[in-house]
Amino acid sequence: MEEISRSSVDIGGSLEDQMSQLKQFEQVIINYKSNIDKLEGDHQHIQEFLVFDNKHTNYTMEHIRVGWEQLLTTIARTINEIETQILTRDAKGISQQQMNEFRQSFTHFDRKKKGGMETDDFRACLISMGYDLGESEFTRIMSLVDPNGSNKVTFQSFVDFMTRETSDSDTSEQVLASFKILAADKPFILLEELRRELPPEQAEYCIARMPLYNGPDGVPGALDYTAFSTALYGESDL
Repeated sequence: MEEISRSSVDIGGSLEDQMSQLKQFEQVIINYKSNIDKLEGDHQHIQEFLVFDNKHTNYTMEHIRVGWEQLLTTIARTINEIETQILTRDAKGISQQQMNEFRQSFTHFDRKKKGGMETDDFRACLISMGYDLGESEFTRIMSLVDPNGSNKVTFQSFVDFMTRETSDSDTSEQVLASFKILAADKPFILLEELRRELPPEQAEYCIARMPLYNGPDGVPGALDYTAFSTALYGESDL
């Protein structure tokens, strides 16, 4: 299990390659469950003979069981994060090289390695990229990347922010106009319209993030593409 844990940290390649490797690791971990069960049986058998201190191993049964469960949880969480990154990359037109650069910067400044940059680390990251940050400007940026005030910037929030900063092709008005066409000039768009008109990855990205439409002319399941478009470029909050 320690070997798998080390390997899962060192994986590289494209997001799809990382996903494939992680799913292989996940299956190996799942298949290891039979060994855990056998150890549980052996452990109980030993305790029946009142042997509670085994000098032949450095690990307790609890250590092994919890370690296996934590490893499986970590792999599953990482797979979910990479799936989200793939959706974000495809929906926003981010190249693999850009995504790798975002990941390298994030990992470098996530100094406590807890999956999120603290406020000072995020400030240092922005300064390293050439941002001239006054207090008011940094406060504005933090309101975009950490709207809940957790003092932690997740990788997804970091990617969303950097995508807005580096984009020079689309604006919220252009995106809004595109959605209006897809919605046949309605002030809202339906789930089936998104799935019919957009590639699957982009459709699911929009559906997962687009709020419900609350206008008086709405219908059940109507989605608010105006709020989504402006929030996508940091002009409002979802």
